[in-house]
Amino acid sequence: MRVPRLVGLMAVDARESARAHGLFLDAPDRPAFHLTVVDYVVRQYPQPGVEVPRDSLVHVWFDFGEGDGGGGVREPRGPVPPGGGLPRELDEPNAPITPYAALLSRP
Repeated sequence: MRVPRLVGLMAVDARESARAHGLFLDAPDRPAFHLTVVDYVVRQYPQPGVEVPRDSLVHVWFDFGEGDGGGGVREPRGPVPPGGGLPRELDEPNAPITPYAALLSRP
């Protein structure tokens, strides 16, 4: 009997898939595994495709262990974007200064 791929499945689907293949599941990181429903499997042992006897135990995990992946620390982020608003286009060097009132009165 080959172990199915359980990684990526919700707990309830992983249990059903294992049961359909004649296997039992154990979750070392979830003491109340039978109550776990919508958490996703992130690791399994034995790996998918390995030949095991019928009624074998497959271990699944729902959390990465320390240093085994995950997103890491996201805050604080740096560098901080500069304050202010949108940068404006600079005038040409030595161009005459045009008052804003003159710009607004143009047709």
